[in-house]
Amino acid sequence: MSSRRSRSRQSGSSRITEDQINELVSKLQELLPEMHNRRSDKRSAAKVLQETCNYIRNLHREVDDLSERLSELLENTDTTQAALIRSLLMQ
Repeated sequence: MSSRRSRSRQSGSSRITEDQINELVSKLQELLPEMHNRRSDKRSAAKVLQETCNYIRNLHREVDDLSERLSELLENTDTTQAALIRSLLMQ
């Protein structure tokens, strides 16, 4: 028996319905800043998922940029200030 069949049999009662998928897509749409403002505008699930992926990629870029800027800041401050900043970040 293929693993695909065995998975579908194991999760037979826990399958996600189309209504549940639509509800999850709607919740994702509410979380996306650029789509939240256009909530009444129904988007396809594919479009919402694509926008979600783009948003997550942008967040990753922002985190990377902020991390880099923080590293540079910590390198250019004296050790006492750097230790204070590090301790504040760990809280």
